[in-house]
Amino acid sequence: MSVVLVVDDSPVIRRVMSVTFEKGGYEVELAEDGQEALDVLEDVDVDVIFADINMPVMDGITMLKIIRESAEWGHLPVVMLTGVGEEKDREKAMIAGANTILTKPSSSSEIISTLQKLEVAPAEY
Repeated sequence: MSVVLVVDDSPVIRRVMSVTFEKGGYEVELAEDGQEALDVLEDVDVDVIFADINMPVMDGITMLKIIRESAEWGHLPVVMLTGVGEEKDREKAMIAGANTILTKPSSSSEIISTLQKLEVAPAEY
């Protein structure tokens, strides 16, 4: 089963995304900030990351740069999440290596569609 890492400082966003992914047949790992996400990556084989851009401790852009510089994780698809109207954040995320960016809140169908576009299957074949 594919594993999705959801990184967001909002417990509500983490919960909503977790339910969406689980209903879609994915296993979910959660982190509250970029540093916690890096800790999860040390312990769990993750297939894709959905991460908020603006978080305390370590923001999503810093986390993304570290991931892209890593030989072990650099290949992982990373979807960045941002609020409406945050164009500067979108630019920074794309420059840092995001695969795509979604605006929060995103519909369940948009989230699952993004996984399909990234070719992250819900179950092992």
